[in-house]
Amino acid sequence: MAVQTSLAALADMLGVATEFWDWKGTHTVVSEDTIVRVLKAMGVDASTPEKVADAIAEVQLKPWRRSLPPVVVVPVGTQTHVEAHIVHGHPAEVRLRLETGEVRYLGQREHLVPPREVDGVLTGEASFQIPADLPTGYHRLELVSDDRQADSTLIVTPRHLGMPQRLGSRRLWGYGAQLYSVRSRHSWGIGDLCDLSDLVVWSATQQYAHYVLINPLHAAQPVAPMDVSPYLPSSRLFLNPMYIRPEAVGEYAVVDQQVRDRIADLRANLTEQLAGEEYLQRDAAWAAKREALRLVFAAGLRPARWMAFDDFRRRQGRRLRDFATWCALCEHYGNDWREWDEALQRPSSPEVDRLHTELIDDVTFHEWLQWVAWDQLSDAQQAARDAGMPVGVVTDLAVGVSGASADTWMMRDLYAQGIVVGAPPDAYNQVGQDWGQPPWRPDRLADTAYAPFRSMLQSALGHAGGVRIDHILGMFRLWWIPEGTTPRDGTYVRYDHDALIGIIMLEAQRADAFVIGEDLGTVEPWVRGYLAERGILGTSVLWFEYGDDGQPVPPENWREAAMGSVVTHDLPPSAGFLAKDHVKLRGSLGLLTESLDEEMAQADRELAMWSQRLRERGLLADDGDDPVETEVLGLYRYLMSTRARVLNVALVDAVGDRRVQNQPGTWKQYPNWQIPLSGPDGRPVLLEEIYQLERPMRLAAVMNGFSRAPGPWRPPRRGTRA
Repeated sequence: MAVQTSLAALADMLGVATEFWDWKGTHTVVSEDTIVRVLKAMGVDASTPEKVADAIAEVQLKPWRRSLPPVVVVPVGTQTHVEAHIVHGHPAEVRLRLETGEVRYLGQREHLVPPREVDGVLTGEASFQIPADLPTGYHRLELVSDDRQADSTLIVTPRHLGMPQRLGSRRLWGYGAQLYSVRSRHSWGIGDLCDLSDLVVWSATQQYAHYVLINPLHAAQPVAPMDVSPYLPSSRLFLNPMYIRPEAVGEYAVVDQQVRDRIADLRANLTEQLAGEEYLQRDAAWAAKREALRLVFAAGLRPARWMAFDDFRRRQGRRLRDFATWCALCEHYGNDWREWDEALQRPSSPEVDRLHTELIDDVTFHEWLQWVAWDQLSDAQQAARDAGMPVGVVTDLAVGVSGASADTWMMRDLYAQGIVVGAPPDAYNQVGQDWGQPPWRPDRLADTAYAPFRSMLQSALGHAGGVRIDHILGMFRLWWIPEGTTPRDGTYVRYDHDALIGIIMLEAQRADAFVIGEDLGTVEPWVRGYLAERGILGTSVLWFEYGDDGQPVPPENWREAAMGSVVTHDLPPSAGFLAKDHVKLRGSLGLLTESLDEEMAQADRELAMWSQRLRERGLLADDGDDPVETEVLGLYRYLMSTRARVLNVALVDAVGDRRVQNQPGTWKQYPNWQIPLSGPDGRPVLLEEIYQLERPMRLAAVMNGFSRAPGPWRPPRRGTRA
């Protein structure tokens, strides 16, 4: 049934889809109830035809109520214009203040638009020319009239990003790892930033890899229970201090022996507590580590360290203060701010200000944790570059935050209320997905000149040579689901992709980094071409690369502007995929719409097709330790024969792991994000053990094009030169 005409017109004005084509190519009409609820979340009442008419009039009038638009985003080299609204007949001047401090005055262009009455004032519209010779950056537009002044932001973005010039035309490959699962003998139950430093050094010096891609390091809850998913953080502006190594903190050097002994006891007790645990225990690990870090913090800082810490706080500004205050409040009132007293539900309230002063020691501690985490991440990136990696660490940017997060507390008005983000049904998850994340409102984001978005990118790229953006399709449209309904009952809401992608490019250019967009799932046909034109890499996964004929896409036909991989963290490692573990797991969890027998038969056909393809191309050599590893190496040879500019090797494949880290569509039904890095036998493997393994050397030999695999690194014998 078609949506009523006026409601459809209103929805279209606000970027809300009233119809779409699903993954099977079926035309689907969105229910009016869904549209009305989505519009309500955007602050628009469309409950009656009269309300719809009023809303349409308001949307049309809104730009006239503003002297200048809140933000203008244009690619470099573009001549455009900006409209200013002033009292009709009054003079107006618009000047442009560049980042460099240079001031230019914009010329007025002919603009024959009749004035209109706005809230009882006859208002005119003047148009001013923005020249094409502006540098990239964040500039200010300033309107001066005899009755008003206003300013707004002009963002000039690159036209094309591509790869950093220093990388030349070389092809890149690197490991993809879930850092929390990569533990060493010195970890506190969870892989940390010192483990990352060691991992990148091994990858660079022994594997000749160019980068290491890790999971998002976004902040989680400050106290238990901590959400296990790195893709459902409490803030995308700050880091998770769970990844700090206490003994590597600068202040640890000045603690006395008694404190060192207490910290050693905390770690020893944690190790004993976690002995025999099958899964990672974040809450226990963080509780012990937090206590150790408080001891280190209590030792105080040297004057120069205080200077550096104070400078970090100054540069981070009010947002760090608010985040640290939220952390301190969580320790007293629980992790979900929505359950706090009303007086505490906004960071600007007098009661929050009073508690900030009362809890200043706790607040300062949480600010210090952010500084220390930032410092240790910097050390990891520096270790990578010092070891010869041309890229180093590639970070990951989650698509959103939880509803109980610090970000929704700090920026409540930016998020749509009563909505969660997810994905419609598709071939991989046929019941759809509910990610439990409230989306940013497109209009409110633009009202801030995308300032939170810019800060988020600066955090992700601060100590990295690249960034992977999870579900980059969310820069174009997101699947909004009214709370209390199923993923089938959602609809798409559009975002200003030119602005968002342009800002991503600008921040990456300033960081001398490249961008990988995870563009899997239901994709509009033009989107991948748009991303390629803007110089952002897509994502090509071997198990998803099929042509219209149902056959694997020949390697010579793969996209060049992409990061190619065999698996993702939402699939089992290659060994598990070859064993059809993904089908068995989804069947046991009730995630299949076809029968298990039918899905298993389809998986058998798929695997047989790939085996045949590998044999036909001569990619199955007898160089594995077992038939499974032989086939895995063959899959990576296939990957090597593609055109993808960047290749990614799952660290789980390098060690022979089988279990998937995350099964989409599940919550507690499966231990998502809690699987330790393990060997083929399912036994957890530590980082020091990886150094001694032959299997990663064989896989790296494939990726480097070596005719034979060198032996793994061996520690020098005592008394001999290394």
